Order: sequence, then structure tokens, then C-alpha cells
Amino acid sequence: MTQLKVTAEDEKRVKALGFLRNKGTDNFSARIITVNGKITTAQNKCLSEATELYGNGIVTLTTRLTIECQGVHYDNIEKFREYIAKEGLVTGGTGSKVRPVVSCKGTTCQYGLIDTFALSEEIHERFYNGYASVKLPHKFKIAVGGCPNNCVKPDLNDLGIIGQLIPNYDEDSCNSCKKCSVVESCPMSAATLEDDVLSLDKDACNNCGRCVGKCHFDCIEDGVNGYKIYIGGRWGKKVAHGVSLDRVFTSKEEALNMIEKTILLYREQGKTGERLSDTIARIGFENIQAQLYTNDLLDRKQEILDAKLHLVGGATC
Repeated sequence: MTQLKVTAEDEKRVKALGFLRNKGTDNFSARIITVNGKITTAQNKCLSEATELYGNGIVTLTTRLTIECQGVHYDNIEKFREYIAKEGLVTGGTGSKVRPVVSCKGTTCQYGLIDTFALSEEIHERFYNGYASVKLPHKFKIAVGGCPNNCVKPDLNDLGIIGQLIPNYDEDSCNSCKKCSVVESCPMSAATLEDDVLSLDKDACNNCGRCVGKCHFDCIEDGVNGYKIYIGGRWGKKVAHGVSLDRVFTSKEEALNMIEKTILLYREQGKTGERLSDTIARIGFENIQAQLYTNDLLDRKQEILDAKLHLVGGATC
């Protein structure tokens, strides 16, 4: 049996740097932060070289769009980190804090309604980097999806954003066509004909934008881009579907502020070890939504960040 020299304390220290132990060995997988799931060819080449030099030559992809370089021996961890730093790459992504952001490919997809790469990069800088030293009750995962197809499962994250395109319907422009191209284009059956006039059911509409530009008489010529936000989702041993806030935010800054308010609320009112979904279940969604719709949390931001909270771990799930 191989004698392992890396202690539990050593393992904990490097885990905080993004190095996860390969079971039964003194080797580790280096978790690379890709910001939004996108890296350059130069960075890709650098990772391959580093893994060849200091690992076992195997690079894997995680379910959250980060990269793990396997088989990095404990003694080579600092050499590995120095090598990838040449291309601006870092390791990390563990702990009871804001985790790396997951993004779909956004407007490079035919259905994409918002630039998810750009938005995810802003979220990464403001909340992953900006809140790097902020202890939370548990991990806090964020996902950004470009449309209601939900490819990155935003409602199974602590906070999820879904791109929206709210149709501008000009009823006066409806020509009462017997065969309506808007009705035919709507995947949610939210568009129907009532007395030969187009009707849109706002409760059934998911703001996917498929109807925009489909009318030959321009009754839905354009729409307003927005952001739908879910809070309290999670995947794992205990699954919880996030609940959407009852507003669609049409300002990017307002959406970013909602993320910050949610993180601040979770830090202040979450119990150490519980996920945001547990906090919401304990306090009540309506209570939390009401708090998020005021600026009190932002006004007390420094007070919340300075509070001595969640200094001892203890995940409940």
C-alpha cells in the first residue's frame, strides 16, 4: 500500500486554492476558473502544456464549465499555478462563497436574447472576484441563460438569470388574418385568435421572442429585452427548484443589484451550513422578495460584510 505524505491539513489548504485530491493519492486535480466557460486557444495550449509537465496529461470538463487538469502532484502545485498564470489563468472555485458563474453561449445561439458571455464576465468580476473574501452560509451558485430554453438550468442554481424579449404588441396593426403567423410561431400557445384578432396571454408567455417580427403587418415589430431572475434553486442530494421573482427586470444594472441584494440577504439571514433554498423555506419567499425590492440591504452593505458570520463551516447538504 502506497504511503501518503499529504496530510488532511495540507489537503484542506490546497482545496481552498482549487486543488481537489485524487482519491487515494498525493495527486490533485487543478480546477481552472474559465470566467464564463470561454478560453482562448493560447490558454488552451498553456493548460495542455502545464498538465503534460506537472500532471498526468488528462484535462477534463466539469458540469459547471470549468476545467480540471488531473494528476498534479502536491509538490508541483505551485509550479503548475505559476505556469498557467502566464496566460492569465487561475485556479479556485471552492468554499462557502460565490462560485464561478455558468453561462450558455448567448447571442451566438439562434435563440439567444442577451449577451450571456458579457453579462457573466461582469458577474464574475463583481461577485466572484469582488466577494472572494466574503464567507457565506454555504456555496452560492449563479447561472446565466440566454433564453427560456434553460440550457444551463438557471432555476437549479442559487440564483439564475434568463434572458427575455417582451413583445410589443400593437393591436391596431392586427389585420385579422385567418391564418396567423404569430400564432403559428408561438411555442407556448400564448398567442391565439379571439374573434379573428390576435390575443397574447401574458401568463402563458415566457418572453422567448419567437413571435417578434413574424407578423406580416408588423403588429409585433419589436420587443424589450429583460432579465428574469430565479432564486433558491439547487441540484444535488436535495433538489429544489428556484422561484422566479415576479418582475422582469429591463435594466442590466437593476438585475446586477438584485444579485448583490440576494447575496447580502443570504449572508445576513442564512444560517451557517444551509443553502439559500433552506433560508427561503425558513423565512418565506414573499418576505425575501419584499426585502429584495427595497434598497435596505444595499444601504447596509458594509455593515453586513463586516459582520463576523459563518466563520465555522458545517454544510447540511
